[in-house]
Amino acid sequence: MTDTLRTAQGNTRGTDSVPSSFDALLVLSFGGPEGNEEVVPFLENVTRGRGIPRERLEVVGEHYFRLGGISPLNALNREIISNVSAELKERGHNLPVYFGNRNWYPFGTKAVEQMAADGVRNVAVFATSAWGGYSACRQYNEDIVALRKHLEDEQLPDMNFTKLRQFFDHPKFIEEMAAAVREAYAEVPEDKLASTRMLFTAHSVPSAHDAVGGAEGDKHIYSRQVAEAARLVAKAAGVQNYDLVWQSRSGNPATPWLEPDIVDHTTRIHEEDGVDSVVVCPIGFISDHMEVIWDLDTELQQAAEEMGVSVYRTRTAGPSARFASLIVDLIEELEHDAEPASLGEVTVQGCTVNGAPCAEGCCDIWSLRKPH
Repeated sequence: MTDTLRTAQGNTRGTDSVPSSFDALLVLSFGGPEGNEEVVPFLENVTRGRGIPRERLEVVGEHYFRLGGISPLNALNREIISNVSAELKERGHNLPVYFGNRNWYPFGTKAVEQMAADGVRNVAVFATSAWGGYSACRQYNEDIVALRKHLEDEQLPDMNFTKLRQFFDHPKFIEEMAAAVREAYAEVPEDKLASTRMLFTAHSVPSAHDAVGGAEGDKHIYSRQVAEAARLVAKAAGVQNYDLVWQSRSGNPATPWLEPDIVDHTTRIHEEDGVDSVVVCPIGFISDHMEVIWDLDTELQQAAEEMGVSVYRTRTAGPSARFASLIVDLIEELEHDAEPASLGEVTVQGCTVNGAPCAEGCCDIWSLRKPH
């Protein structure tokens, strides 16, 4: 197996290069249970190696149990896949789309077994995350390495996997989220606009994980990318003032995570600034999966109702035709060796081939600085 390194700008290292065309697209995601009986086994996969007892996982899984044990993530990903398949066909691409998860059915290992049987050899991989950072980027690179190892262990033909680049500042992502923000503001009564605050929210991570360095000494890649996306969306939507907040933290309460928490922040601005309504944009999520519908539509909504604060939550980009078009754009960028379409000023990652970093000298983020 030959690992190849290539940047988003088209530079190549190694003996092979990114193929000029692909013969399949793999949508690679986190996974989620689809029934009460699947919740604890799913969480065991997510937490494997951490020594968390089953009793604790049953407590952690309460959010899933309250929703019938069903995570919306698989259904949302299947919707994205349907839209992408239609977009590929519309643009004349004969590219089958496969679906594989890290933690639950359909597993990525089964997807690559089917791909091998179908004669697939050059695979574009779309990871369902817009960001850099360990869980948002490098863990998917590790997944690709594991998939290649699985092919080897099963004595199946090797494949070339090319992970599509991060897209947090792609014009179509920014346009779609800006449209969602404008739609949400249109729902706010006119007499409440003056006391309404715009909140952009993303999944929090431990501060130590966010502080690692990347190429040329970059720090805080994940939080800087989220902040940049929020800035670009606010500008496109015509929003002058906004706050960036975080959600979905877990683990030891003594461990510092990115702050402020969205519920704590909403409480503070209500008490100190008289804010009585918030427009909430889950900029960090591409679909309305568990962290969105529980942390925002349930916990935040309940806390806000108790304070008398109205919440206007925007939609996410994933189900839209524009988002499907974005994914196909990312494929065509590589096929045509085109300059990446981006609006921002913050580090952009190049594509990753067979799990290898996109540039030598990068640390856990495996990032490249975007040229100015």
